Amino acid sequence: MSNHAILAHSDDDRAAAAARELLDWLFRGLERRNFAVRLWNGEILPADTTRTAFTLALNHPGALRAMFRPPIELSLGEAFIYGDFDIEGDIHTAVSVMSSLDQTLFSTGGELFTLMRRWAALPRGPKAPRDGRGPAHLSGRPHSRERDQAAIRYHYDVGNDFYALWLDGRMQYSCAYFITGEESLETAQRQKLDHICRKLRLRPGDRLLDIGCGWGGLVRYAAENYGVRAVGVTLSEKQVDFANYQIARAGLGNQVVVKLMDYRDGGLGQFDKIVSVGMFEHVGRKKLPAYFAQAYRLLKPGGLFLNHGISRQPPQEYIAAPEAMPCCPPQEPAGRISLKQKFVNRYILGSGSFVNRYVFPDGELVPVSEAGLAAEKAGFELRDVENLREHYALTLRHWVRRLETREKEATAVTDTVTYRIWRLYMASVTHWFEAGNINVNQMLLAKPENGQSGLPLTRAELYADSRIG
Repeated sequence: MSNHAILAHSDDDRAAAAARELLDWLFRGLERRNFAVRLWNGEILPADTTRTAFTLALNHPGALRAMFRPPIELSLGEAFIYGDFDIEGDIHTAVSVMSSLDQTLFSTGGELFTLMRRWAALPRGPKAPRDGRGPAHLSGRPHSRERDQAAIRYHYDVGNDFYALWLDGRMQYSCAYFITGEESLETAQRQKLDHICRKLRLRPGDRLLDIGCGWGGLVRYAAENYGVRAVGVTLSEKQVDFANYQIARAGLGNQVVVKLMDYRDGGLGQFDKIVSVGMFEHVGRKKLPAYFAQAYRLLKPGGLFLNHGISRQPPQEYIAAPEAMPCCPPQEPAGRISLKQKFVNRYILGSGSFVNRYVFPDGELVPVSEAGLAAEKAGFELRDVENLREHYALTLRHWVRRLETREKEATAVTDTVTYRIWRLYMASVTHWFEAGNINVNQMLLAKPENGQSGLPLTRAELYADSRIG
């Protein structure tokens, strides 16, 4: 063996030893490690349990250094999507395990300092090529019309073919509604659509507006099953093309249209009912008053508005540990925090940075109580709030499973990076719904006419003689 080969072998041994040491330290809080680790040299660190839930595959000596480079959340996400490491097996369990690092890694400043010291001693490895889908590059004032359109297109114009691989036939990109929990995704999404229509008490001839209508599944369903005349608006050209093709195919051209326009634009007229599903997260906290005020203007007196969107838990009295895996914008701590903590949150931890760059740029979650207050200040009467958190967790598990089974097709119509982004993102969000860190709420808002809401005294009719059984 040449001196060069001996030195390379020695360097590899040191890198493997450093990786084993760091992994032992990172996961020391686990009573029994239920996953295996495969190093780049083929060495296997077996699980401590009889069943291996997943394998964490480190693809080169610098993988751990790439994963925990500050800001950590962004680096973990990028290291996965660009192939520095792989998760082979149950990604939901992997996300849960990585999130458990909160309890040990970020419990004190000393732990974080120890991680940074150990990280600095790790070897550098070959940087994985950054091919495929890159981060969003937005310009202009946040939540201006131009920037909102760019943000929406970045996410939704990935391609109809990609979403069609793992969404249901109606292309519903929001949580389904499960009655037993055992339904197929197709059935549960149909139940969601009907649940919304029944809450809005749609009647033949009603004029319905869908703000952020996606691929038009809800407006088509409402027209076919409730006889409404519907208008959907979206900022995605690809969604408009798909929606209007499906509308024409269903023979609904005289009843339904989907337009490429901003809900803040004029010329829409007034509506008997308004619905918005999964768009509210893009509005931004500062724009919520204007959002609800515009919906109020567009709604006729006596009308109803159903707002369906993801919310987060309100701030607590302590500084919460950040997510260890990319997920959603983190909750903000109440009260003042030190400049040191702000620096750590932003530059060391990077909480919320991955999702903002690679999934939903400019997305922002607020507590449902804050959204309800903004709606009431706009003039609405808040009639009903339903939390569908468990339903979204079930939906996401369906989506992840369907995406994983169509991996080859997904990478063919987009690229490997896009496939990895959505696999990681949706598994992470599943974890946070199941843990109760985020919720999804349907708020039913009324615009009373002379004090009359037009609603029945009870909710009984929502479930009596239901179409969704």
